[in-house]
Amino acid sequence: MDPQAELRIVRAGYAKQILAAANTINPRLTEAFAAIPREHFVGPGPWMMLRWWSRDYAPTPDADPVYLYTNDLVALRPERRLNNGQPSLHAYLMHHAAPDAGEHVVHIGTGTGYYTAILAHLVGPSGRVTGIEYDPDLAADARANLAAYANVEIIQGDGTQVAFASADVIYVNAGCTRPAARWLDGLAAGGRLILPLTSDDGFKGGAPEQVARSGAVFRIRREDAEYQADWISPVAIIPCDGGRDEASEKALAEAFARGGWQKVTRLYRDAGIPDERCWLRGPGWCLAYD
Repeated sequence: MDPQAELRIVRAGYAKQILAAANTINPRLTEAFAAIPREHFVGPGPWMMLRWWSRDYAPTPDADPVYLYTNDLVALRPERRLNNGQPSLHAYLMHHAAPDAGEHVVHIGTGTGYYTAILAHLVGPSGRVTGIEYDPDLAADARANLAAYANVEIIQGDGTQVAFASADVIYVNAGCTRPAARWLDGLAAGGRLILPLTSDDGFKGGAPEQVARSGAVFRIRREDAEYQADWISPVAIIPCDGGRDEASEKALAEAFARGGWQKVTRLYRDAGIPDERCWLRGPGWCLAYD
């Protein structure tokens, strides 16, 4: 069989397995995962794969791309523990972000571009994706990897500060301690922000299960001047450069210790919300209960 034809079959099976692992039924997303070749975004093989039982990397036996079509993290910069993220988590979060044809997606933490390419496939040629990557080397790789994607622009810079046009989806792929004002301002009416919030406890050499418990992903939906919010997933993810500070990390850690993040329903940009209604408060904003 032609190797590319074989890989198309492998990708189709991979896509179904990834959506099943995410406990998600979404034909458009399944088709997107089947369409995008992961090997175009993770460098030449053999590849270093993160194995959870050893908490370390192990190489694939050779450079056959078939090894990339599993629900595993692939090292991008193993010496820095930077990986191409877990496909099932991204499938689950993209399902909740629900990017549609013709929409504008802003991808914060684009890495080398694999999940940016999937987002670009979902919005189609009538939509567009703005990928923002803090690390200059990763941004350069993403720009090269996505050169053929006419609906993608890659910007190197601080994703909490870089200006962008009004967005239907802001998809954040790094752990923050607070939402950036630019993200809240930049959401269009009906826009969705996928926001991972993580405390520092997850980044001090703890086991993967400890990292997961320290983080939570919220979906923020803008409705005119109001923001609905709901918890959608635990998360283990690298810290967001520019999206963390000591005071907000302390407040977030205390909020996680109290529990109750699953009950959050609103994000307010209002300092006057009573403390008893706030799960997490920052300067001029809070995640709150109805």
